Amino acid sequence: MQPVPTDLRTTPEPHPLRTLLLLTGFVILGMSLGSLIAALVVVALSSTGGDTSLTNLAALLQNPAAYPNGWYILMTVQGISHACTFLLPCLAYWYLIDRRRWSDFNTRPLVTVSALGLVVLLVIAFMPFNGLIIEWNQQLKLPETLAPVEQWMRRKEDELANLTKYLTSFRTTGQLTVAMLVIAVLPAIGEELLFRGILQRKFVAWTRNVHAGIWLAAFIFSAIHVQFYGFIPRVLLGAMFGYLYAWSGNLWVPILAHFINNGFTVLMVFMYHQKLTSIDIENTKTVPLLGALVSLVFSAIILVYFRRVNQRPSNAQPYV
Repeated sequence: MQPVPTDLRTTPEPHPLRTLLLLTGFVILGMSLGSLIAALVVVALSSTGGDTSLTNLAALLQNPAAYPNGWYILMTVQGISHACTFLLPCLAYWYLIDRRRWSDFNTRPLVTVSALGLVVLLVIAFMPFNGLIIEWNQQLKLPETLAPVEQWMRRKEDELANLTKYLTSFRTTGQLTVAMLVIAVLPAIGEELLFRGILQRKFVAWTRNVHAGIWLAAFIFSAIHVQFYGFIPRVLLGAMFGYLYAWSGNLWVPILAHFINNGFTVLMVFMYHQKLTSIDIENTKTVPLLGALVSLVFSAIILVYFRRVNQRPSNAQPYV
C-alpha cells in the first residue's frame, strides 16, 4: 500500500470521533435551521391562498399537488433544505473548524486534469448498468421475521418515489431551469463537499487506505439518502465519484460527475414528457442484461484510462 500524502491530513485534529461529532453537529444545526426557514417560506408563499398554518410544511410534503404553485413551493423548500443541510454546514466546518480554504480541497488545479471530458461520457455510459442494479436492488426481500421492517422500508420508498415523481413532473423550460438548480447543481456541490471533500479525505487519512476511505464515504453517502431499495446503486455511484476525486485531485471533477448524473436524468425526463424522446430513463426495467454488461465494460475502460492519464510521471499523484 502506498503511503497517503501528508497534505491529505486535512486537519490537525487527531481524534476522528471528535471530528465526526463536530461535523455531525454542524449538519444537524444546519438541517434544523433549514427546516425553520423552509417552514417560514411555506407560510409566506401559501398565505396568498388564505392558509398560514405552520403545519403546511408537513402537508405540502404529503400532498404538494393540493397547493397552488405547490411544485414551485416544494422546489424552494428542497433547495433551502439542501443548502442548509449540506452546503452551508460543510463550508462552515471547513473554514471555522479545520481552518482551511476552498483551494485546500484540491491538490491539483483543474486545468491539469487530463481527459476531463471523459467524465461526462463515463457517467452516461454507467447509467444502463446502474439501472440494472437498481432493478435488482428493488427486488430485495427480507426474512419473514423482519416483515414489519420491510413494510416500513417499502412505505418509505413509496413516499419518496411519489415525491420524486411529482418533482420531476415539469412541463415548461422555466420549471426545467429550477429543477436543474435544485436537483442537479445544489446536490452536486453540497453532497460532494461533504462526502468526498471532507469525509472521504478524512477517512483516507485516518485509515491510511485510499480504497477504504472511498468506500466508507460511499456507504455513508448512500445511507444518508434513506432509500433502501436504491442503496447498492448509490454506493456504486458514490465510489465512482470517489475514485474520480482520488485520481484527479480536484473536487470539481466529482462535482461535475454528480451534476451530469442528476442533470442528464432531469433533462431526459423533461424530453420524455415533451415527447421529444421515447426513452423513459426512470424505467429501469427496460435495461437488457447485455446492454448493462456493455455499459459496465465501457465504464471500466474509461475509468482505467482516466486513472492512467492522470497518474503519468508528469502529473501529481494525489491519492494512489
